[in-house]
Amino acid sequence: TMGKLQSKISFHTTKYRAEGSVGQAGPAGASQQHSPAHTDAVTSVAALKPDLCVSGGRDKSVAVSSWRSGAALRRFTGHEREVTKVTSALDSNRVFSASRDKTVMMWELHGTSGPSQHFPGHDLVVTGLAVSPDASQLCTGSRDNTVCKWDTETGECVGRAAISRNLVTHLCWVPGEPYVIQTSEDKTTRVWDSRELQVAHTFPAKQHIQTCCDVSQDGRYCLSSSSGSAGHGAEATLWDLRQTRGRVCEYKGHFQTTTSCVFLPRGPTLAPSIATSSSDSTVKLWDQGTAGRG
Repeated sequence: TMGKLQSKISFHTTKYRAEGSVGQAGPAGASQQHSPAHTDAVTSVAALKPDLCVSGGRDKSVAVSSWRSGAALRRFTGHEREVTKVTSALDSNRVFSASRDKTVMMWELHGTSGPSQHFPGHDLVVTGLAVSPDASQLCTGSRDNTVCKWDTETGECVGRAAISRNLVTHLCWVPGEPYVIQTSEDKTTRVWDSRELQVAHTFPAKQHIQTCCDVSQDGRYCLSSSSGSAGHGAEATLWDLRQTRGRVCEYKGHFQTTTSCVFLPRGPTLAPSIATSSSDSTVKLWDQGTAGRG
């Protein structure tokens, strides 16, 4: 039924012609389309600086684009297979990408188009990527059940931990702390101490695969999202990192797998809020405190 549903969706590809940017003539505020940064599906996107984002794609490339103009400013190539995850340290000019070619690469925003560092060592596709705020350390996770820690200056693997059935789906660094959050296909969310690369805490297992995680800017809360289908599962869960006995609340409303979850930047007059995306073709916004959807 999903195939039939998707076949009914109309895609207006003429708006996004690859040979050049397409301008929409008209009054101020009219839309402006640019050449796409990728020639195939985009698999991951992350903030790089207040005005830039980094994305990875099935076309094996990593692109740096402007949030404001939508234009692709840099394009990095070097991976042999699809890029699965991208991330960056907001206070640095370094970009990191993971791939189905089992490797991770580091790129310099103002450097050449080739990688400045290469991190080989996983046995299967790399599916988790988290960098320390100063970009000196990198944690990676894979479907090979391992989490690795790397020195970004030397490219050396300085730690490796394996847990049976821990097929990593996502990693994120806790701001200001030496901790990394990790979600897994074994339905758990783990907190790793990056100093010794040991599990500091494991949250109670959920009923479904945990697909993604994020940490609030104050480092107090983390989110995880669940797979699901036909209205079962597909929730996002809020956990308190200071009181790790259980979940704080859940955000339910998606009908298919929740593929991503993120804490939204908080304005001076805005209540903390959360965004989730799903295979049900929707993005939902939630009030963090009440689990009410906007």
